[in-house]
Amino acid sequence: MSAATAADEKVKVLVVDDSEDLRVLLKAHFEHAGCEVTLAASAEDAIEAYATAEHDLAVIDLILPGMNGWALTERMRLERPHTAVAITSVLDSRDYPQSKAVLPKPVSRASVRDVLMRCVPRWVAP
Repeated sequence: MSAATAADEKVKVLVVDDSEDLRVLLKAHFEHAGCEVTLAASAEDAIEAYATAEHDLAVIDLILPGMNGWALTERMRLERPHTAVAITSVLDSRDYPQSKAVLPKPVSRASVRDVLMRCVPRWVAP
């Protein structure tokens, strides 16, 4: 892939949150920022999604049904080391697993753009 093609390709974001309202909100914010978004309601759904597609960024909630966000973050770190991880949660950030960025709730359009700038250097604001 040429450098021009890579720069023109949309940033791919995987959003993992059990709240449908938050998934829809995050999808809207990331799409407004020019990204292609995949949604997952659980860690297990996220694992299926990243098994079949590469993502530049994964936004992971910590409190999930089944496997929690801490375990998913660790698994992604091992299986997808080139995917940046941003944690989104209402919990105290001191309890977050190691990640590239934090996207605190409530999420805003500005905070989404900040995470993109920090985590995906090739992202360019539309």
